[in-house]
Amino acid sequence: MKSETTSVDAYLAELPPNRRPAIEAVREEILRRLPDGYEETMGLGMIAYVVPLEIYPDTYNKQPLMYAALANQKNHMAVYLSAIYGSDSHRAEFEAAYAATGKRYDCGKSCVRFRTIDDLPLAVVGDAIASIPMDTFVEIAKAAKSS
Repeated sequence: MKSETTSVDAYLAELPPNRRPAIEAVREEILRRLPDGYEETMGLGMIAYVVPLEIYPDTYNKQPLMYAALANQKNHMAVYLSAIYGSDSHRAEFEAAYAATGKRYDCGKSCVRFRTIDDLPLAVVGDAIASIPMDTFVEIAKAAKSS
């Protein structure tokens, strides 16, 4: 369910009424815990949290480097945590913290899927968001690009 809208407010306005509160709650947690320098924007049809091109312009697709994202999909909602999936140690920490909550871990390559806000441990997502400063994330991206 890729959105064609170009603003976060418009994206939120077009969400189904039963999903908007969950997306807004996750967004609030992300914004509250987001390290300095990242920007909230629309990218790839979802709310994205990115490294501005002025900081890191050398991306493969000439788009800002995505740190995290939040999306409404056809059968679920998803929070994309590309930063933790670029680091084995960060991913292991996230998965252990998630498992400790007892909540079902439904994940894809770089996303955690959820159907309701009660399915998602917001504090664990917030900790993951807060865990990687922008300069560290850029170094992770550079290392991945050179390997």
